[in-house]
Amino acid sequence: MFVALATLWGLSFPAISVGLEFVPPLLLAAFRYDTAAIVLLAYAILRTDGWRPRGMNHFQAIAGGGLFLVAGNGLLFIGQQTVPSSVAAIMTSLVPIVTALWAFVLLGERLSRVGVVGVGLGFVGLAFVIQPDPANLLGGDTIGRLIILGQVASVSLGGVIIQRAGPTLDRLPLVGWSMGLGAVVLHVLSALAGERPTIAIADPTAVAAIVYLGVFSTAIAFLLYFSILERYGAFQAALVGYLVPIVATTVGVVVLGEAIGWPTFVGFGLVALGFGLLKRRALAELAGARL
Repeated sequence: MFVALATLWGLSFPAISVGLEFVPPLLLAAFRYDTAAIVLLAYAILRTDGWRPRGMNHFQAIAGGGLFLVAGNGLLFIGQQTVPSSVAAIMTSLVPIVTALWAFVLLGERLSRVGVVGVGLGFVGLAFVIQPDPANLLGGDTIGRLIILGQVASVSLGGVIIQRAGPTLDRLPLVGWSMGLGAVVLHVLSALAGERPTIAIADPTAVAAIVYLGVFSTAIAFLLYFSILERYGAFQAALVGYLVPIVATTVGVVVLGEAIGWPTFVGFGLVALGFGLLKRRALAELAGARL
């Protein structure tokens, strides 16, 4: 399940790059979550009794998930217009570290000294990935990488808002409703941005990209994620995020012909090391359980 989930999520980044050749970014993101919301909510209605949100905490969680976790992902689609899919995947591995910062700010969760070092290493790694040129901060694909950093911040914030709301609604309908709300927001933003679908959206490659993104890398992937979460716990489920960039980079380089410089790999290593320091106790417990 771990490898399957990493593969489904890892392939989503090249799929976005392919889809962007036919569909505007926010509209492509909206179609992704339209599809996923329909699949997940239909599955939730068939498999769970309490699929309707009831209570303010449910609506707060759905709003936080829809606006920040889902609609915020539109920034990833915008950024990938200029940023290679492999680099985008590596940047999203920063999510657990940024989540720890939001938890510190909004939930008052403490960071140890070693944890602070881990967070610092993560952002040093990010600098290697973004590689800003001080003489030309707006040049190249730096803007695209900063936009993806905005997506990382948004997704991380959404996760903390859901945690703060404390919903008792089952995870499956909670994600389904959040994706439905996020899709509506993305459609509105797409219209405001002047995006319009063209005949290219009917191209078989475009349709395949949308179906893959909506059904496989979102709906089915989240079902796998919840299975891992329930069987092994949140920490081990989070570890899949560090296999995803490996899958995305391999496909991006081999299939899409993307070129990745050594600073990007150094940056990913530093982000992974920062995560290890931040979650060192959980890693030690995991290692002890394995032994």
